[in-house]
This record gives sequence, C-alpha cells and structure tokens, in this order.
Amino acid sequence: MKSGHEIRIEAVRKNYGALAALDSLSLNIKAGEFTVLLGPSGSGKSTLIRSLAGIEKLDSGSIFFGDREVNRGPLNVAPEKRDLAMVFQDYALWPHLTALENVGYALKRRKLSTDDSLKKVRAALSRVGLASKESNYPHQLSGGEQQRVALARAIVADPALLLFDEPLSNLDADLRERLRIEISTLTREIGASALYITHDQSEAFALADQIGVINNGAIEQIDTPEIIYEKPATRFVATFTGTAGIFKGTVKSISEESCVVSLGTDSLRARHTVPLEVGQEVDLLVRPAATTFTHNDTDQISSTIIDIAYRGRGYEHAIETKYGSLTGVFDNTSHSRGHRMEVSIDPDKCIAFPHETQEATK
Repeated sequence: MKSGHEIRIEAVRKNYGALAALDSLSLNIKAGEFTVLLGPSGSGKSTLIRSLAGIEKLDSGSIFFGDREVNRGPLNVAPEKRDLAMVFQDYALWPHLTALENVGYALKRRKLSTDDSLKKVRAALSRVGLASKESNYPHQLSGGEQQRVALARAIVADPALLLFDEPLSNLDADLRERLRIEISTLTREIGASALYITHDQSEAFALADQIGVINNGAIEQIDTPEIIYEKPATRFVATFTGTAGIFKGTVKSISEESCVVSLGTDSLRARHTVPLEVGQEVDLLVRPAATTFTHNDTDQISSTIIDIAYRGRGYEHAIETKYGSLTGVFDNTSHSRGHRMEVSIDPDKCIAFPHETQEATK
C-alpha cells in the first residue's frame, strides 16, 4: 500500500486586502492520518486547503510534503506535481463526459496503456458502487452518484494526499452518512493522508483521527476528537463543538479541575480547562448530553418546557430556566409545552470559561 504524504504547515499567512484569511497558521499531518479542520464560514478552511492544493499562493510561511517544500514566497509547485487529489462540494464533473471519462481524466498525465487505464478506472467506479453507471453523464446521475464519481476520480491514481472541501454539504442527511462512511473507508484503504474541511461538528467527530478547530485564520486547538470535546482549550472550541446553552454565573469555589458556580439562588458544579479564580464571572457551557429530567438531590434547577421535537429514539425538549434556555434535553417520554420540570445537570458535561466580555479584553 502506498504511503501518504507527511504534511508540515509552518506559520502560513494569506491576506485578502486587510483581511487575514490565514494568520500564522501551523499544522502537522502524519502520513496516512485523517485530519479534519472544523470551523465556521470565513474561518480560513477553504483558503488553507486551496493553498495545499497549489491553487492559492501564500504571502508567507511554508508548506512541506515530507522533506519537499511546495509553498514558500514565490515558490508554488504546480497542483499536478503534488501527488494529490481534491473532492469538491459541487462535484466539479465535466458535463460532456461520461462517468468513465470523468474518472479517466485523472489519469491523462500518467503513462499508462489504454487497457491499464481502463482497468483502473473501472476498478475505481466499482469501489464506489457505480460499475453499472460508467456510461452515464452527470445529468443522468443523482447528487450522491455524482459525488461518488468525484470520489472515484480522486482515488483512481492512488494519490498520497486527499483534500475534501465540504464534499457532503449538498446532500441529504441519510446520503451524507453513507458517503461519509465510504470516504473514511476508501481513504484509509489506499493509505493516503487526508485533510477534510467542514463546519459540521458531527461529521468532524465521525471522520477524524485528529480535529483542528479553526477560527479567524488560526487553529485554536488540534487534538483527538475525544480531547477536543472533553477538554476544549478555548471558549470558542467548546461552543463550536456543541452546547445546549450557556448560563452566566460566579465562581463560588474551585479545585484543580472543577468548580462550583453560583447562578443566583442555585449553584452548579462544572469542570474548567482554563485557569479561574473565586469570585470571577464565568460562562457555564452546558453540553447537550448533560441534561436529563431524572431527579437528583443536587445539580438540578427548575424549568418550563417550551418546545418538543420527536427524534425517533425519543424526544428532545427545549426548556426555559430563570438563568437562560437549554435545548436538546432528551427523554423517552414527551412532556407537554408549559409543563414545569426539574432538570438535572451532569457536572462532568459542563465547562466554565471566563465571561465572554472579560476574555475579549485580554
């Protein structure tokens, strides 16, 4: 099996006028590793992936594939000389070519015989389940089938690096899940390194060996999915990876990893991943999995049901408390709107950060 590129990105910058799309960003990807960059629109994800592909030129910094420098100042190795392939959000298929011809286009520069090329193309289409659709044109294929053609085109030449630019965002939920599994399986089968960008945290956690959370052109934290979720390094990382709601409070007492936060007449325990002090105003970020309607002696507050959504396995409730609202409170039973309930909150799934206005002034 072919080895993937080891990627080293060192302090890269890219400006568009006064906007720093990439702000001294650094990132390492081990050979064969599947890395996901998770962040909102405008965070720099697409600029970085296009720079890796050789489509964008950097203003400063370097990109290495193994020991080979491919970006630095005026140096910008052409995309076709980087041994990579890219899967786009909009499929990027030639409308006048069949599925077979679209996939075969990726082998045009390879010195292969017609028979060898045809064999590889048909094998790639077979791997994505489209052996019977090789004569179809893009307009004769569904969105999911078109993305499978794009995936076959990406893997047909066994590249050392696969780049994915939000490839599933145009597909429906069920198809996204099936194609996500195919992308994960095929990428690891061919041994390629991968960089996948998305704004969807569930997609990121399902795919990644490591996740980098990107914001304003810089990576705020990079680690395994478990560490990113359990020990977020910043308030942004915590909020972008999923919260049911945020309560404002004051630190009442503190230990090395946990604290008690006073919300007024109630107090809740929580974890903290950044330094805090007694008396400090904090934002208490409550993860969706923290909340239940099971009664406890401690760590519970009164609430009123304001909305219910059926989710197949049960019901998710939105609730209002005197400290703010929470969403995604799960129960097997539906509780009617306006009904008052005591909600228990798991302290291990709550994280306290300095109040947002305090962070902004630092």
